[in-house]
Amino acid sequence: MARDNLVVIGNFDGLHRGHRAVLEDAARSAKEHHLSLVVLTFAPHPAEVLGRKAPPLLTPLPRKIALAERTAPGVFVSVTRFDHAFASQSPAEFAKVVLHETLHARVVMVGKNFRFGAQRAGDFDELGRLGEVFDFRTRSHLLVGDERGPFSSTRAREAIARADLDEAQSILGRWHALSGTVVGGDRRGRTIGFPTANIVDAPEALPPFGVYAVVVDKLGAGENGEKQARTLGRGVANLGVRPTVDPNEKRPRLEVHLFDFEGDLYGERLRVHLVKQLRVEKKFAGLDALKAQIAMDASDARAATKDLLPDPEAGGAWA
Repeated sequence: MARDNLVVIGNFDGLHRGHRAVLEDAARSAKEHHLSLVVLTFAPHPAEVLGRKAPPLLTPLPRKIALAERTAPGVFVSVTRFDHAFASQSPAEFAKVVLHETLHARVVMVGKNFRFGAQRAGDFDELGRLGEVFDFRTRSHLLVGDERGPFSSTRAREAIARADLDEAQSILGRWHALSGTVVGGDRRGRTIGFPTANIVDAPEALPPFGVYAVVVDKLGAGENGEKQARTLGRGVANLGVRPTVDPNEKRPRLEVHLFDFEGDLYGERLRVHLVKQLRVEKKFAGLDALKAQIAMDASDARAATKDLLPDPEAGGAWA
């Protein structure tokens, strides 16, 4: 790590448009002052350690890091383990050990409402006072938003929770996505002409159960899997508990039917971008009625995705 750094601190879940504006501003400032750019983020979410319920994830850690590196090429993302020992540091200990000794901060950028140290005792003004002791300057970053208010992870989660995918896309700057490893299913989809790739336990925030038009990336293996993501295709997906075929199922799963695709995806890691909700999940009288509805859903999903193109900044992926 460089000896002179501009350090931006935050959780950055979702790496939404507001976050990207902060990183772009920080990158310009770092270059202007001949500093290297460092993002300091935490895992797990501090709320988990402090006994509060953590908000649903928008982006798992590898995805968040990849998006930060795409936004500000050359950035170093420092992931600090947030545990009880870390949480018990005084504000002065945090400034000395983490910012001064570990990250070699010359400038520290945070939000105006930033709190740090044991019992959240430190605030922006305290950070400034500690900066005078440990030789770094402090900056607050501007909030970026639209007519509805500042872009925020909370706004994005609320939009996803009500299946307002257009609002979520406006905040995130891309489609919200669910990810995971393809597992074996009951192969019932093959018998009705719609084979599916099945994902359970996606770590991201779930929208309401229903049927969605989707575009799908295949992720690479290992630590660089996010950077190796490539488009796999367009499709239609059902998120829910499949009341027609298994009324006792409680564990949500994402079943993705890819258009014009043949092959085995078991064990592969996919990222499924939710483009549009087509309908809510419901129970049908039988497999014939379900098959007829899936055919209509597939037609609607083809129409919803036919003009979409991969993001040229995504290195071969959809987004």
